[in-house]
Amino acid sequence: MKKAVTAKMAGAKDAKEASPSKLIDGRIKELGDWRGEMLGRVRGLIKQADPDVVEEWKWRGVPVWEHDGIICTGETYKEVVKLTFAKGAALEDPAGLFNSSLDGNVRRAIDIREGEKINEKALKALIRAAVDLNASKKKPAKRST
Repeated sequence: MKKAVTAKMAGAKDAKEASPSKLIDGRIKELGDWRGEMLGRVRGLIKQADPDVVEEWKWRGVPVWEHDGIICTGETYKEVVKLTFAKGAALEDPAGLFNSSLDGNVRRAIDIREGEKINEKALKALIRAAVDLNASKKKPAKRST
């Protein structure tokens, strides 16, 4: 049985050979606490909201979800799981999920602390809005003449 590649184990060679999804699986497993559970739960919600989402592993160990551009990243810190929306400032947030990085011109983030509940319906709506925004900004394919 092949051992799961965890984020800590993922040197340059391992990171190139392992798929981003496997590296994210490894990160969730290596955390082994509420942060891993929360990252896994959020990941599931992102996939439910956008079944065509593409998972990436960037910046030496950050899970990234993309669809026609970056939707959000899933960073883990000691006290929070942080979902940073690349174009969050341009998104409507009627449920008030954004609670971090509120002063920037582009990004917005959601810091989730241990024991906090997620408004799943609102988060999925935010994910879909980010996908729609990315699609609206997508450059049309160049036509050959």
